[in-house]
Amino acid sequence: MNTSHPLSLPLYRLAHGRTGDKGNRSNISVIAYHPALWPVIEAQVTAERVAAHFAARSPSKVARHVLPRLQALNFVLDDMLEGGVNSALNLDSHGKALAFDLLQMEIALPADLLVHCKGPQES
Repeated sequence: MNTSHPLSLPLYRLAHGRTGDKGNRSNISVIAYHPALWPVIEAQVTAERVAAHFAARSPSKVARHVLPRLQALNFVLDDMLEGGVNSALNLDSHGKALAFDLLQMEIALPADLLVHCKGPQES
């Protein structure tokens, strides 16, 4: 396998996620599967990229909280849920599927780290 060129993989191969909500605010956590993947995730999954990823939902603010001991990121996205559970006509007014949506983001991964990812080792 050629390790000099990075692979493009969806974030779900490197991490798992959880979503929560409070009113019109969504909270999305991204947790690395392996410590070797953490620096790649921390460097590439920025507040700016997350805001761009969810541009269609027009978040008014995206805050990123880095949790290095947990090898996790927590994003708080304001004004994401069309008013929230009690106000939105959206079928997913809790935003529970937002973690899965974020995990579709493409990540550039050095090929030698592929062994730490979930899924097939040949990409």
